[in-house]
Amino acid sequence: MDKRTIAALVLSLLVLILWSVFFAPQSEQRSEPQVIEEAPRKAPPSPAPGPSAAGILKRAPEPVVSQREEKEITIDTPLYKAVFSNAGPALKSFKLKKYRLSTEEDSSLVELAPENTDFIKIFFQPVLQEAAAPIIFEAGESALSLDHGSSPRELVFTAVTPMGLSVRQSLLFDPDSYIIGITIDYDNHSERSVEGNIKARIANLPPKEKASYYSFTGLSFLKEGKVEEIAPGKLEKGEKTFSGPLQWFSYQEDYFMAAAIPENTPYAHFAGKLLPSGIVEGIWTGPSESVDSGGRLSSHFTLFLGPRDLSLLKEAGKNLEKAINFGWTDIIAKPLLYTLRFFNGYVHNYGIAIILLTIVIKILFWPLTHKSYKSMKEMQKLQPLMAKLREKYKGNKEQMNKELMGLYKTYKVNPMGGCLPMVIQIPVFFALFRVLGVSIELRHAPFFLWINDLSAPDRLFRFPFEIPFMSPPYGIPVLTLLMGASMFFQQKMTPTPGDPTQAKIMLFLPIIFTVMFINFPSGLVLYWLVNNVLSIGQQYRIIKGSA
Repeated sequence: MDKRTIAALVLSLLVLILWSVFFAPQSEQRSEPQVIEEAPRKAPPSPAPGPSAAGILKRAPEPVVSQREEKEITIDTPLYKAVFSNAGPALKSFKLKKYRLSTEEDSSLVELAPENTDFIKIFFQPVLQEAAAPIIFEAGESALSLDHGSSPRELVFTAVTPMGLSVRQSLLFDPDSYIIGITIDYDNHSERSVEGNIKARIANLPPKEKASYYSFTGLSFLKEGKVEEIAPGKLEKGEKTFSGPLQWFSYQEDYFMAAAIPENTPYAHFAGKLLPSGIVEGIWTGPSESVDSGGRLSSHFTLFLGPRDLSLLKEAGKNLEKAINFGWTDIIAKPLLYTLRFFNGYVHNYGIAIILLTIVIKILFWPLTHKSYKSMKEMQKLQPLMAKLREKYKGNKEQMNKELMGLYKTYKVNPMGGCLPMVIQIPVFFALFRVLGVSIELRHAPFFLWINDLSAPDRLFRFPFEIPFMSPPYGIPVLTLLMGASMFFQQKMTPTPGDPTQAKIMLFLPIIFTVMFINFPSGLVLYWLVNNVLSIGQQYRIIKGSA
């Protein structure tokens, strides 16, 4: 590598270091929503918007007809515990039983539907009529409890509006799935037809901190096979609108998501905007519909509320698994993720699965790295001749480069042979970075001893004081230090470049990488450490074979 190439690599590394210092992934921190207990009330007025997110079918578009009291209905399944209110009807709570806010055993369950803000609501809105106070529905059940393997159960809400529309909202719960089926029937008992649109609203209040730098938080939808993402920052300048056949739309946040999938995918309109309260809102509007006197309008949606797991999203249909997007590395990242899941299915430890995946990757790249090490070894043999040419033609750079190229040709050595294999492996590294940093599989996944979360940086002990270049929590990054030591040892085994500038830069690389990796997920550091150890073994074999 010439000096320009070295300078480019150093500048790239400096950019990565600055990124790790100022934009490093932070530990997932989500405060629990405040729960305000209320006595049963009758037909409440429209509430003011709150600071957090919640609600499925939360606010029907018609004013109150009956004077029924508000009641809560609890849905208890092996996967989640949901609390519905018959006012709206509304989802007041949706807690995931298999996921907690932290690795502590007594940590609270992850809550997808904090109270006071419509999360998802689906309704028929007549032309020139805005949604009013919530209807108090009649609930068909006071509670539902579903055991593993039992049959799906249905919860039905019914009400009649002043316009003569009879509303029936049916929710179907499966005990072993995060999927909820919703069917809404509107029967027109009035003497005139009613025109309007089926609308669906999805909204949430984004967290202050993301669990990972590469994780996405915001609205997304699938249009003609392509996922469109709308981050909150994009909405600060105004509303964003889209039209076309939309297969699904969702709100995503780090490792979890809520999505609505229309049964049909007609030409629809989707608008995303940022409310003054900080809530991100997306509204799906279907084509115009007309309900004649004595007629019926039906609409069916599938909801998914749960983890961003590829297999689970695929079960929901309509290509919902495309919501997991690894950017330009997607074509490499998803096979790596499936391989990681495959290994974990046998060893039941994602740390060991990462080690096995690293071995497989090393085997695949073995011929390239072997060629790289041999090329560097050959280049080392030419160093005395190269030094003489540099001394002889130090006043004529053009002639010196010409003579060097002739030397490479004579001895059949490629000066870029040592760098090319590294360049080829960079996409794999970035793909692994995305997979190990944002996949739900590694969230709170333990390895051994102090490493109890492969998606977070490793920290042994906890210090009350800050450490330079380290994001909280502060502690001893044992795995990262071992990685740096292995890189230093590997560097000592690598043939020394003839250029003194290059040699000095190579000596600093282990320190640079150690600082850079100090805030990376421990799963990624584990991959790099194992890769270094395998590379040391490969280099030792080459050195011993050429001795």
